[in-house]
Amino acid sequence: MKLTLRPLPGKRLADQLREAGVEFPCGGEGVCGGCRVRVLEGEIPVTGPMRAVLGEQELREGWRLACMASAAAPVTVEVEQWSARVLTDEAGSAVEPRRGRGVAIDLGTTTLVAQLVNLETGEIEAVETALNAQVRFGADVMSRIQHELRHPGELTRVIRQQIGAMLQRLAGGRKLAEVLLAGNTAMHHLFCGLDVSPLASVPFLSPHIGAQRLEPDQVPWRAPTLFLPCLGGFVGSDLLAGVIATRLDRTPSQQALFDIGTNGEIVVAWRKGLRCASTAAGPAFEGGRIRHGMRACEGAIDAVHIEDGRLSVHVIGGGEARGICGSGLVDAAARALELGLLLPNGRLMENPLPLAGSVALTQSDVRQLQLAKGAMAAGLKMIAREASRLRLAGAFGNYLHLGSARRIGLLPEDVEVEPAGNAALRGARMLLLEPSSRQQRIERILAMTEHVELAADPQFEEIFAESMRLAPYRLQ
Repeated sequence: MKLTLRPLPGKRLADQLREAGVEFPCGGEGVCGGCRVRVLEGEIPVTGPMRAVLGEQELREGWRLACMASAAAPVTVEVEQWSARVLTDEAGSAVEPRRGRGVAIDLGTTTLVAQLVNLETGEIEAVETALNAQVRFGADVMSRIQHELRHPGELTRVIRQQIGAMLQRLAGGRKLAEVLLAGNTAMHHLFCGLDVSPLASVPFLSPHIGAQRLEPDQVPWRAPTLFLPCLGGFVGSDLLAGVIATRLDRTPSQQALFDIGTNGEIVVAWRKGLRCASTAAGPAFEGGRIRHGMRACEGAIDAVHIEDGRLSVHVIGGGEARGICGSGLVDAAARALELGLLLPNGRLMENPLPLAGSVALTQSDVRQLQLAKGAMAAGLKMIAREASRLRLAGAFGNYLHLGSARRIGLLPEDVEVEPAGNAALRGARMLLLEPSSRQQRIERILAMTEHVELAADPQFEEIFAESMRLAPYRLQ
């Protein structure tokens, strides 16, 4: 995509790029390179952070960091960002018939999905998907929380406006009876306009994690709106809805539901109850802070295999590789380990390691992968040791190649693993369609759930450090 921008009084070029939809994955800190744009016409001066993140070759080719961009005259740039695959869910569910139409929404850190549901039949009449408009303020929840502290209310306004436009298209002028949302704790707070300062520092516990009801006059779509309650800490209502969808609260066996994303969330059926925890992984699995990282869409390397002793890639859409997404990153590391191009301690024997065209795996990328997968594996080791089955919620878990995830030590070798699809959306729709039993079901799950603060455990640092090693592990 090409953009032509002109200097405006009191507004930086970076601000104009952000308003045009350019995403700043690190929140504008100039450290990740995910907001790269290429100057086609005009001049964007090179800054110190640009020189530190971008190589001399890239700078000569015209690449700059959008979050640090300024210009004294009109400039035309090419934006190297793309839309993503968004996981929906259309599984059937029980219906308590009532008149009208409602909407179930999965509000994710990166993507959001809204389903228009006929409340009498349970039929899904229409679906809208989109990238979360808050992404341009930071790819991970902590970047957005810091932005919210600096600019109170801005992220709430942005997401409500975006959802309002989606619901207007979905409803087509018809009145909505109810809107139900599920999302992680940060999305819960940022949508509802709650104080995020407790989420910004240790012990990361907010007193406002309960269900939030908004009256019709508080939201643009003029319908009663409920944001489901969080399970505890940074474990949000997306996992609560996932418990509903997978019936984890009613299973007699030791099972776990695991949502791998910028914030890993785990809930485990344990001794006739549930235990939950979260672990901050950062945006590496969604392409953030990876040199050539991008989302899973056209041009992304989403799989890597070995042909004739060399790395060979699969590119979404079949064209030239423009970057690498999360599943491709996990694959690349797994195959490099098998070829001896990457050591279990994370050292690349060739840095950067070429993958396809100009796309390569760097030592910094491997470090980000180790941090992300180490956090996830540590969480599983600490609260899911007795689990015999692991359900993977969300888009990344759906597209992840399990053999590669086990090879690098992201997932355990000795546990059955099964994708659960968009469990958050399915669970939200199930609760939307059964209003009379909804509150009782939610209260029962909350009462049987124990939240575990992993960072408070004296063993966490040791287990996290051990889990950064790129090697298989077993839970039991």
